[in-house]
Amino acid sequence: MTIPQLSIFIENRSGTLIKVLELMKQSRIQMIACTIADTAEYGIFRIICSEPERACRELKEAGVAVALSDVFAIELDDQPGGAADVVRVFSDAAIGITYMYAFLYKSKGILVFRTDQEEEARGAIAANGLHYLTAEDLS
Repeated sequence: MTIPQLSIFIENRSGTLIKVLELMKQSRIQMIACTIADTAEYGIFRIICSEPERACRELKEAGVAVALSDVFAIELDDQPGGAADVVRVFSDAAIGITYMYAFLYKSKGILVFRTDQEEEARGAIAANGLHYLTAEDLS
């Protein structure tokens, strides 16, 4: 019900982002989605990719600070308000969302989010019949 995501800690200085992107390119690992959240001194570069375990291993071997974690990836209806409908499910169940981003994948909207209430989120997904991506969908 979750998919793996890379979280890469990069300094806010010239050349750090391209190092990660070049490593992914050299490893021939397809990035499916990514987002960067930044502070004054560093950024967190989050990536959904085709081979997350191998990407994590290769980035670590290159000296990049990276962690692998699980996130939820819910398919959205292709209509205005799809994200609101999905987030309402979790809001009504008092499930907090730590962060969230969205992307298109195979003509579907995908809403990615992380929560500290994983079991409750799993229950809300099942109870509301939400469709989600799995790691197998991305390989």
